[in-house]
Amino acid sequence: MSVKLNWPVMAVIGLFFALYFLPLGIRPMVVPDEFRYAEIPREMLATGDFTVPHLDGLIYFEKPVLGYWINALSMKIFGENRFAVRFPSALAAGLTAFMVFMAAKKFSGFNGGILASAGLLTCFQFFGIGVFNVLDSIFSMFVTGAILLSFFAYMENKAKQKICFLALSGFFCGLAFLTKGFIAFALPVLVMLPFLIWEGRLKDFFKYLWVPVAVAGLVLLPWGLKIYSREPDFWNYFFWTEHIKRFLSDHPQHQNSFYFFIPVILAGALPWTALWGAAVLGIKKTGLRDPLIRFAGCWFLFPLLFFSASAGKLATYILPCFPPLMILIAAGLLKEPESKKTFNTGALILSGLVFLCLILIFFSQILNLNGLRAFGEHETWKWVLAVAGLLLWSMLSSSAARTADYQKKLTLFCCAPLCFMLVAHFIMPDQVKERKAPGNFLRQHACKINPDTLLVSDSALVHAVCWAYKRNNVALLDSAGELSYGLNDKDSHSRLLTINNFNKLSKEKNIILIVKTKKYLKYKNKLSKSSFEDIDGNFVFAQWGMNKISSKPQCLPNILNRNTCIFKSKKLSAESLFHFLLMTRAMRLHQ
Repeated sequence: MSVKLNWPVMAVIGLFFALYFLPLGIRPMVVPDEFRYAEIPREMLATGDFTVPHLDGLIYFEKPVLGYWINALSMKIFGENRFAVRFPSALAAGLTAFMVFMAAKKFSGFNGGILASAGLLTCFQFFGIGVFNVLDSIFSMFVTGAILLSFFAYMENKAKQKICFLALSGFFCGLAFLTKGFIAFALPVLVMLPFLIWEGRLKDFFKYLWVPVAVAGLVLLPWGLKIYSREPDFWNYFFWTEHIKRFLSDHPQHQNSFYFFIPVILAGALPWTALWGAAVLGIKKTGLRDPLIRFAGCWFLFPLLFFSASAGKLATYILPCFPPLMILIAAGLLKEPESKKTFNTGALILSGLVFLCLILIFFSQILNLNGLRAFGEHETWKWVLAVAGLLLWSMLSSSAARTADYQKKLTLFCCAPLCFMLVAHFIMPDQVKERKAPGNFLRQHACKINPDTLLVSDSALVHAVCWAYKRNNVALLDSAGELSYGLNDKDSHSRLLTINNFNKLSKEKNIILIVKTKKYLKYKNKLSKSSFEDIDGNFVFAQWGMNKISSKPQCLPNILNRNTCIFKSKKLSAESLFHFLLMTRAMRLHQ
């Protein structure tokens, strides 16, 4: 299946690189997810143990290893930085869009493939997860491949080719399992079983089921046996705690209602949500006779119902539902006579809503409406960029509604949000950084950390502390959180400190406590008096037993922080600049 590199294909490739790859290193990493899925691979590289996942040096059985391996490989190639840890997610998003393109092109034509893949890349949720360091994008890529290859097998008449497609589907199932677990087997079954019943070919499901099952088993068997030999309790914990109990729990970690995913889908599918009406009218013309439409409908609906039935829900869970949704939307929109008028209405409504958001941001900033302001007084350039991106989006959506040529309408609508999506990498408000991005704050105090310093954190920040200071022996204060299982080990149990333990150790050792401000204020009266304390927004860095003699130079102020000693005044003095240059020189000589 060769892809002709004409201008629409090149445009989609350019769109992908501009949105997904180029700005990956711009935004700071946020807690907890991005640091978690960066730290586990970092510890693999540091220790050479690629069999048992560890976080903070503790065994961590939440997921299998393939996602960590992929992130570790990226870090090995690009270094331990923001670009490297996000690169696998972005690459997986691009490969998922390519699979959608190939499937839609084969069964509904070239235009259907281009529209489905471009639309997928511009869905807000697909984009947001694709440039974020979580494993959902990688998992979605593998499970998309498994499901699409099953459909290819169904559409194939020759037994040999059918078996080959099913074997490849099993291979992708095995990779999906090694990324996120048993859900990799559930999703293809949830799609293919009702689809084959609908098509009246249920016998095919059982006739060839052994092929993907056998191949998937061969893929996961080597690591499955190795982890069992190292940690025999892994499979028991992973199956019962991480799957069955999490799915059925009365008190899940992320409890939400059955209808939680409806607004998530509506918001996540923007801007294409505005064209659902036009797409439905177009699909109605086929009378659901097209196997691809039936297949994509089952693919979207039944996993969505499955995830909705789960006790715990996160917005990222339904990422595998977006490829079939865009296949359906693309197929419906290509039926021009049925969808043109409704298309215009949807595009105009979206244009108006985007313009309303623009007005809200503009006047909340200009009128200093504190309850609605997203950006601070010094962040004018950020909200100006946001307003410019929204304005262009609104204008292009309106132009799409007024253009007579249908192909141009689709092109304009698809291009409308691109400017806003691009600037989104650069305009993270400082208040978000203060709550979710501790990287600069931790680097600011890096020179206070010595090899013999005992680092203590909480379960919310331990991933970031390990990543920032390249440590895998950080103690936890009062609660273990997601590291509870690892701390059950008798050799690790002492790393969970009570307040009394902490106060006792603070008299004997140089201790640094890095926690969220809320937790620090809760325990401050119970803790012994610290020798140094820095509270910056949502994060606290406190020190006990400060060394009398330090072999390291004075900490370098963070020039990006407006509260640092250099930039406290509005004007930069020559003396401050001189001291800054001296400290920079000292740091370089020390290194």
